[in-house]
Amino acid sequence: MSIFEIPVSTLSGAPDALGPLKGEVLLVVNVASRCGLTPQYAGLERLQGKYADRGFSVVGFPCNQFGGQEPGTSEEIATFCSATYGVSFPMCEKVDVNGAGRHPVYEALTGHADADGQAGDVQWNFEKFLVSGDGEVLARFRPATEPEAEVVTSAIESALDRRQA
Repeated sequence: MSIFEIPVSTLSGAPDALGPLKGEVLLVVNVASRCGLTPQYAGLERLQGKYADRGFSVVGFPCNQFGGQEPGTSEEIATFCSATYGVSFPMCEKVDVNGAGRHPVYEALTGHADADGQAGDVQWNFEKFLVSGDGEVLARFRPATEPEAEVVTSAIESALDRRQA
């Protein structure tokens, strides 16, 4: 099953958050509002603005599993993201990315290894997965990798070039 077919709601509670994005290249990121890495929202939003017209979208998944750094309600998270970082990319419901309650989207993603060959649990907030328009995981970037790092942008551009070929 492709991640585009896995049921997940938007942050506002609408069903089928990922289905309408099928065919687009996605950068799926577990996010948190009270993390030292939270400023990465700015870079994620710049990626959204730079590549959206080419069939790309960042997708945020709030997660409170790392140090309790995303304790807010859906409304509080939405307000923070909009007011603080001008987030325009889709935000999904708060999920668990690790453990027994791991959301099925993350079940599908975490089997993919990073550049060092390590698969498995998400390490911390702001881990990033690049996904093709047909749901194939193309790359995994650990939390410390900035959204606009050359390794990320070159992978996005390559995926978009393949999508348009």
